[in-house]
Amino acid sequence: MASKRRSVYRCNECGAESPKWAGRCESCGAWNTLVEEVAAPAPRRRGIRPDAGSGIEPVRLGAISTPPIARLHTAIDELDFVLGGGIVPGSLTLIGGEPGIGKSTLLLQCAAQLQAAGVTTLYSSGEESVDQVRLRAERIREDASNVAVLPEVRVEAVIERAARYGAHVLIIDSIQTMYTDELEGAPGNVGQVRECAARLMRFAKERSIAVLLVGHVTRGGGIAGPKTLEHVVDTVLYFEGDGGHSFRILRAVKNRFGSVDEVGVFEMTGTGLQGVANPSAAFLSGRDGSIAGSSVTALLEGTRPVLVEIQALAAKSGYGTPQRVATGMDQRRLAVLLAVLERRARLPFHGLDVFVNVTGGVRLVEPASDLAVVAALVSSVHDRAAPDAAVFLGEVGLGGEVRPVPATERRLAEAERLGFTSAFVSGRGRVSSSIATIRIQHVTDLVERIGG
Repeated sequence: MASKRRSVYRCNECGAESPKWAGRCESCGAWNTLVEEVAAPAPRRRGIRPDAGSGIEPVRLGAISTPPIARLHTAIDELDFVLGGGIVPGSLTLIGGEPGIGKSTLLLQCAAQLQAAGVTTLYSSGEESVDQVRLRAERIREDASNVAVLPEVRVEAVIERAARYGAHVLIIDSIQTMYTDELEGAPGNVGQVRECAARLMRFAKERSIAVLLVGHVTRGGGIAGPKTLEHVVDTVLYFEGDGGHSFRILRAVKNRFGSVDEVGVFEMTGTGLQGVANPSAAFLSGRDGSIAGSSVTALLEGTRPVLVEIQALAAKSGYGTPQRVATGMDQRRLAVLLAVLERRARLPFHGLDVFVNVTGGVRLVEPASDLAVVAALVSSVHDRAAPDAAVFLGEVGLGGEVRPVPATERRLAEAERLGFTSAFVSGRGRVSSSIATIRIQHVTDLVERIGG
């Protein structure tokens, strides 16, 4: 007798399962994210005999000989750098980002480069027709005329066509448009996304074919679908950037074949995405160091130090409650730094509107940029420019103390390479660098140096 099917409800944000519909997910707290999914009942569990097994014996790691990984180079240096040297055959890579950020453009350029290098590549598009893909191919600088495009959304058909075509690289644009006949529900729901990704993973491992997936993001910035999707794939890349800037940042948040937190910097041009070989110089282009409220810090993105400019503006508030606007940094972190300056350095920010902006669309994540934000704020409130050829490195504590940051020497080497002659660093710890260092023990020391 056929097994009776049952309905469950899964959250589109976190993938949590619920026996009935509710307006709010009990797991992640998101509203109106539970969707119905028809699933077969779980099979009856039987006792496992001690002598039952598959016949596989344990192997010592020292007895395993692992051949070197033969990677596929895309000829896009920034993409290869983030992936750890190229695409690994048999891997499953997920690329997420906001709509219009450049995911499809980057993968079409990647397909053109691989096809030109003799690597058979199949581009499966579920969001655009063949004519729309051809129009994009005409805009990019690479010759994509030999790239095979498959307008298909059924995962079984895509796998069958890829195997028959003899593809070494399969690009799926996007995973939210794929579906399987064995599950009910529209493409994009939790069950369809999870099952399609699992089938593509098995196909990649069995045939040693590299599969690249495009994933949409949710309102919270995560990749849409169950969280297990990110756990199943080998590599997760996020495309970041501001629509008002031409720069795009490709960040690796998971990589089984390389280091994580590596970033690649691209610039969106009329002929597609172009890699930026010197991101620091690009982010600092057009900077006027003689204007008050400007400072420079060195961020560590993976193993790459990147210099960015931080701008601050403090103006008299016209309302009862001053405004606190932060672009490119956590607004709560800005509130903490303002409270430290007002309490420890006696600066009157309580009656001022404060605006902070990180140029180039970069986001400040690590606390090493605290001292630079403080320097820009102090420079703006005193209307005196900070030292032009100086970088600021340090974490600011609640007591106003300035703490050292990791990899200071590497950051200072990048600053010296771009012509900076001095650096404001923490007075704690040792710093070995040929650049002149100015030790800052407390935020009051910085206020005295900049504000006089």
